[in-house]
Amino acid sequence: MADVTMAQALNGALRRALADDDRVLIFGEDVGTLGGVFRITDKLQAEFGEDRVFDTPLAESGIVGISVGLALAGWRPVPEIQFDGFSYPALDQVISHVAKYRFRSAGTVNMPIVLRIPCAGGIGAAEHHSESPEAYYAHTAGLKVVIPSTPIDAFNLLLSSIRDPDPVIFLEPKSRYWSKESGELEPNGLPIGRARVLREGEHGTLVTWGGMVPRCLQAAEAAAEDGVSLEVLDLRCLVPLDLEALIASARKTGRVVVVHEAPMTAGFGAEVVARVVEDAFEYLEAPVLRVTGYDTPYPPAKSEEYYLPDLDRILGAVQRTLTF
Repeated sequence: MADVTMAQALNGALRRALADDDRVLIFGEDVGTLGGVFRITDKLQAEFGEDRVFDTPLAESGIVGISVGLALAGWRPVPEIQFDGFSYPALDQVISHVAKYRFRSAGTVNMPIVLRIPCAGGIGAAEHHSESPEAYYAHTAGLKVVIPSTPIDAFNLLLSSIRDPDPVIFLEPKSRYWSKESGELEPNGLPIGRARVLREGEHGTLVTWGGMVPRCLQAAEAAAEDGVSLEVLDLRCLVPLDLEALIASARKTGRVVVVHEAPMTAGFGAEVVARVVEDAFEYLEAPVLRVTGYDTPYPPAKSEEYYLPDLDRILGAVQRTLTF
């Protein structure tokens, strides 16, 4: 297959889902006529009609609220929240209803909602447009949390998420929308909950997800020039977490650095560290370190490069583990 961007791959997955299942509905702010801010839903309304792909008012809580009702009526809603920072008004619906309905009904009522949220930074956006809210959702029992980093994974994981009976928070790293990749799109999707080793290594492991995946691959390339072999593990899904792959890599290399964009305190990286320490402590040669965003609100665009983990910070953490 020729090169495809993540935006194109996501569009293709939505088109496939609409064509395969008449119960799939796509809706949100400007997703219809405009095709979405990032054109992820481009031309889908023209192809499938306003009854299947439609615009909503600027009311995130309402978008998720009607998703619950539609799911209860037998539909498979795929709502979009336009930007990560605007997802917070919908948290009450997500936490109180979307995540709990299956348990509340003793497993008799599924909640097949896929909430798509463009997330994280790296595009020089304004305030409220560069959040990393994954920890909120990962902490909420009853949700699955998926965050692809490549176009092919985005296609396959979105397709699987839409077909899943459980609610899925599908986070799309904005900085990766224009990344390109060639490969095979799986008509049956990709199992949710499996990490992927993107680069084999011996001296340490970089654990990451989303927009930090290419940054970690760059760090591994730079480290290799100095004879340091780093493994790069892309989690792809935070819930369920692929503990088997995570622990296997930690035991293999003995040194682990976790990299993510969100602030450090209570970020999902803390959960990764805890799991590694619990299940691979006797294999570790050094403390597990984190390289993250700072514990501040996301900065203005002109300061973004100082906020996001860069090569120097990542390689500095690697060096600390190597010299411990």
